[in-house]
Amino acid sequence: MINLEWFRTFKAIYETGTLTGAAESLFISQPGVSLHLSSLESYVGYKLFDRTSRRMISTERGKVLYNYILEPLSKLEDAERHFHRSSEKDVPTISIGMCFETFQFTLEPYLPTLPFNVIIKFGDYPQMLSDLDGGILDLIITPQKGDYKGLSYKPFFKEKIVLACGSATVTDGFEEMVSANDEEGIHNWLKQQTWYGTTGDMEHLRRFWHNNFGKRPDFKPNYIVPNLSSIIRCLSGNKGVAVIPDFLSAKELDAGNIRILWEGTHVIENTLYFGTRKKSIYAEQIKTIEQIFEKEMV
Repeated sequence: MINLEWFRTFKAIYETGTLTGAAESLFISQPGVSLHLSSLESYVGYKLFDRTSRRMISTERGKVLYNYILEPLSKLEDAERHFHRSSEKDVPTISIGMCFETFQFTLEPYLPTLPFNVIIKFGDYPQMLSDLDGGILDLIITPQKGDYKGLSYKPFFKEKIVLACGSATVTDGFEEMVSANDEEGIHNWLKQQTWYGTTGDMEHLRRFWHNNFGKRPDFKPNYIVPNLSSIIRCLSGNKGVAVIPDFLSAKELDAGNIRILWEGTHVIENTLYFGTRKKSIYAEQIKTIEQIFEKEMV
């Protein structure tokens, strides 16, 4: 059975000329637009658009179909607007990509107060950039920038990747080795400590170790936990060390439960960006999210 939403999507593509434009006008994802179009083309048995790198160009059969459905579809849309309860408002939904720890640290407490719907997606940054460009995500928090021409990046924060320790960690002699730039002594001392790592990406540890010792870590963490938030909770008030972004442990640092043991010989800083499409119908909602991050992190 044919779905009337397929016709609505077809009309939007015809009038905007792009899948992205149709998705924005219908408040649905671009993959959803593609699915509707492919379903309709499969139903009618012929192509409705020729796809180019920039626009969707209607075929002759597509023009015939558009002219045939335009008037009845417009009447249905008028009826929908006329009989829709005026007290009800369409609540926009935006999709945001970021790492799990950033979500917990910043946005999670604010979700119940937001006047719009939010879908949070976790994943690696290259996939987030691809999803943002494809219309699946509307905003990402990322330390990486891609080569997508339709995306823009707004820097808002610099994070440091540091070596942190729990407040009960015995650090006698370590500061002296750091002051003396005793690389071998620092290396050997660190290998004797109780280390925490994560089950997922260990990029922070590998990068920190390579920057300071010129090689990959030649040991395995003693404890592997689900994420960086778990590491911070385990370190708090206890013994052990881990390489983490400094902003994630700000509250525990202020409380004295965690200490920054060493920033390394070569300080590692990441610039965090708000990544968005250059044209978005959710500019107001995105601005609200950005203000939350700027309040919590800057």
